Amino acid sequence: MHSTLVRGQNVFGFFTTVAFSIAAVIAVSVFLFPQNPSAKLQMRNVQVVKGRPHYYSSKREEYAHVKFDLDMDLSSLYNWNTKQVFIWVTAKYPSESPTEPMTEAVIWDAILPSPSEPWHHNQYVHYKPSPSSSSRTLKSKKPSNGTPGILKLKGQRPKYQITDAAGKIAERANCTLELNWNVQPWVGALTWTNRGDYGLWKGLTGGRSKSFDFPGLKSKGEAAGATKEEDLKTMKGAEANRGKPA
Repeated sequence: MHSTLVRGQNVFGFFTTVAFSIAAVIAVSVFLFPQNPSAKLQMRNVQVVKGRPHYYSSKREEYAHVKFDLDMDLSSLYNWNTKQVFIWVTAKYPSESPTEPMTEAVIWDAILPSPSEPWHHNQYVHYKPSPSSSSRTLKSKKPSNGTPGILKLKGQRPKYQITDAAGKIAERANCTLELNWNVQPWVGALTWTNRGDYGLWKGLTGGRSKSFDFPGLKSKGEAAGATKEEDLKTMKGAEANRGKPA
């Protein structure tokens, strides 16, 4: 007869095999859920000033402050295996040298958790539970943005300023804003922004702004008179609390 240790090892081996098989089925099942994400992204305002873009910056340099409007519907990315969706907006513009690749800088990001994800405060934009679906709705006054994956922002401040390796960014042309995402499941592989169609998964419709140019650098007098310090502040998390509704 087998010893207790051997029997325990056999039971544990059988358990891990079953657990792995179930996890594999769950991971593959997400491909059966159709996706049709859409978004409308528009640059609202852009300013270029010279100063220290970060508190830890050691020198003064030119940096751009971009506000934007975002109206997106990524609700189809959510299924029973979706834990959260990480989204970010980038600004892409040509580098100084034509032989170098496009320069890409992140100006804003957020985490959109699924309804089953525990509540978090910083960096998260939460959905609004149905009044009849959970008792926590009656006990909590936490801010929310509605259906998970649907987000509408107007005049949204950036979380990060745009700087360039050359230290100069004024009058750079052909910049566009782009929406990107990363779906983080409970089980399985991460999936990223898809702009093409793959079976039931349709590519993102929209999600790119019209091309725009960075304005010229304002003189010290113009900057002091026309640019308020409040206009150049960045977001520090808690987007659901501070974002302006569309």
